[in-house]
Amino acid sequence: MARGRSAAQLVGSLVLVATLAACGGSNKEPPLESFTAEEIYKRGEYELEVGSPRRPEEALRYFSEVERLYPYSQWAKRALIMQAFAQHRAKDYEASRASAQRFIDTYPGDEDAAYAKYLLALSYYDQIDEIGRDQGLTFQALQALRAVIEEYPDSEYARSSILKFDLAFDHLAAKEMEIGRYYLKKGHYTAAINRFRVVVEDFQTTTHTPEALHRLVEAYLALGLTDEAQTAGAILGHNFQASPFYQDSYKLLTGRGLALEAKGDSWLAKVYRQVIKGQWL
Repeated sequence: MARGRSAAQLVGSLVLVATLAACGGSNKEPPLESFTAEEIYKRGEYELEVGSPRRPEEALRYFSEVERLYPYSQWAKRALIMQAFAQHRAKDYEASRASAQRFIDTYPGDEDAAYAKYLLALSYYDQIDEIGRDQGLTFQALQALRAVIEEYPDSEYARSSILKFDLAFDHLAAKEMEIGRYYLKKGHYTAAINRFRVVVEDFQTTTHTPEALHRLVEAYLALGLTDEAQTAGAILGHNFQASPFYQDSYKLLTGRGLALEAKGDSWLAKVYRQVIKGQWL
């Protein structure tokens, strides 16, 4: 299937293609109805091997013909998952999603259902190409990847899905940071704080947390809220002392005669008690 083929299979497909081309003594391909489901399917595989990844039309034609001519065969089932694979490789993500979902709906208990769900998740994930885009696709990718992880935890696709889930999660945090920095630069400190708070509370396992804490120090100092600034610095110093953002916050706070310590009873003080002191109540 799409995950690898032996040399013997490839040779077999090449022989079949030669047979199809030569059949009837002309260059015109005989009616597909005259071939078995396996023969048509292997022609589709061959087209995927030698054709352009961006132009899988011929391969898709053969796979769809397998479904049409032999709708209840094992080859029809294999042809459907190959359609989803070919469409994804051609970056036709919407069509790939539709084919993968059709496979899941039709063959929910099949061994390739895990691969179909993985392709469905990839069709969202591979569209997350830049931070500035609408994040709806990222949320959908996270949901689809979580489904693979939870429903097929022992599969090879679960391992890949976990990695991609973490990257997509980091992507959402990056979006919050981008907006927060914009507000901070414009002097909209409260709006900036709201964005950085989301990162600290909801995306604390991502790579963006140290910077979010530092930006909170900057924003709170700009508003004259020193207790909150010191508490953000204390969390940063405790968890991310090796980060350059800790050094920046340390200089910023100590330059004003302020210590990096938890003070007051703000939401940051609660985070400090929970994360550092282990006091959850």
